[in-house]
Amino acid sequence: MLHVLCISTLFPDATRPNFGIFVEKPLLAVAQGHAIQLTVVAPVGLPPWPLSLHPRYAALRALPVRETWHGLTVLRPRFRLIPGRAARNASAIARVALPIAQALHANGTLDVIDAQFFHPDGAAARLVAQALGLPYSVQARGSDIAIWARRPDTAAQISTTARDAAGLLAVSAAMKADMVSLGMAADTIAVRYTGLDATRFKPLDRHAARAAWGLGSGPVILTVGTMTERKGQGQVIAALPALPDVTYVMAGTGDAMQRFAALAERLGVADRVRMLGAVPHDDLPMLYNAADVMVLASVAEGLANVWVEALACGTPLVLADIPPAHEVIDGADAGCIVAHDPAAIAAAVRTVLAMPVDRATLAARTHARFNWARNGVQLAAHWRKIAGR
Repeated sequence: MLHVLCISTLFPDATRPNFGIFVEKPLLAVAQGHAIQLTVVAPVGLPPWPLSLHPRYAALRALPVRETWHGLTVLRPRFRLIPGRAARNASAIARVALPIAQALHANGTLDVIDAQFFHPDGAAARLVAQALGLPYSVQARGSDIAIWARRPDTAAQISTTARDAAGLLAVSAAMKADMVSLGMAADTIAVRYTGLDATRFKPLDRHAARAAWGLGSGPVILTVGTMTERKGQGQVIAALPALPDVTYVMAGTGDAMQRFAALAERLGVADRVRMLGAVPHDDLPMLYNAADVMVLASVAEGLANVWVEALACGTPLVLADIPPAHEVIDGADAGCIVAHDPAAIAAAVRTVLAMPVDRATLAARTHARFNWARNGVQLAAHWRKIAGR
C-alpha cells in the first residue's frame, strides 16, 4: 500500500463546491482501486486578526478542520495568509502541513508528498518532503507557470521547487514546453491530460436544455470560467455587435463582472448578455448542451477542463490561439482557433454556427481521449515511480 499526502490549496469545500474540482476528480479516481492510501491537506488561508473577522472569511472559518469529503480524508489546517506577500504563503502552509505529515510518517505510512499546483502548494511540499527525507511531486496547471513562475517575488521559489522534485506533471504538451523554457528538466516532466465523467458530460436533448435555462431558439454562445480580463470575456462581448442574433451566456464570477456588464451596456448588447454567476458543476452538462458554441478567448491556459467538458457534450469550441488549444481541437467539427481579437472571434463564431456538427461523434471522440479512469492510472503510476515502487 502506497501512502501519499497531497497538499492542495485548490480543493472544493462546502462553501465552494466547484473550487478546484479538477483537483478533486483525479484524486477520487486514483483513490479507487489502486492500492493507494491518500490524505489530502487543503490549507485554509486567513489573514491576521482583525482582518480575519471580515464577513468574507466567515464561511472559511466555519469549515471543519478534518472531514471525509466524497470518501477522501481531508484536513483543512489554517495558515496565516499575508496579503501582498505571495512568497511567504508556501512556508506558512508548510508549517501547518508538516505536523500532519510527521504524524503519518511516524507510523511508517507515508511514502510521497504531492502538490497539485506549483504555487504555493509545490514550494510547501518541498519544505515538508525535505524535512522528512521523502520524495515529492508537483503538477503544473496553467497560471502557476504563466504567471507565478515569471513573477520576481516567486520565480526563484518555483525554480528551486522544480529542481528538487522527484517528478513533475504537466496538463498539456504546451505546458511542458513552457516549463522547459523556464529551465525545468524535460526528462522529469510527464504530460497527464485531464479527464471527464462521460456518464454526465454527454449530448442531451437540446430543446430541454434550452428550456431549463430559459433560452430561446436563436444562436447561443457560452463561456464558463472566472470573470477576469485574462479569460477574455471582454473580447467576446466586443464581438457581439457583429453577431446581431447571438445571445452570450457567461457562467462564473470574478473581479471583472462589473466591467464586463458596463462594456455590454456601452456597446448596446446588454440585452443579449446573460451573466449566470457561479453554476454548480452538476448543472454544467445541461448548460453546455444549451449552447451552440463554447467561446474562450483566454490569453493563457494549461488545458482547460471546460474545453473538454463542452466537446464531450457535442458542443464545438472557438478558442484564442494559444498552444494548448491545438491539443484539444483535433478536427473541423471541434471548432476554430482564432486571434485574440473581437473581429476574428465574430468571424469564427459565424463559421462554427454555419457548419454541421455530428454531436454524438464529437462526444465519443472526446470521451476516448479524456477520462478520469485513465488519469487515475497515470497518476498512480507516477507516484509509484517516484516512491521507487
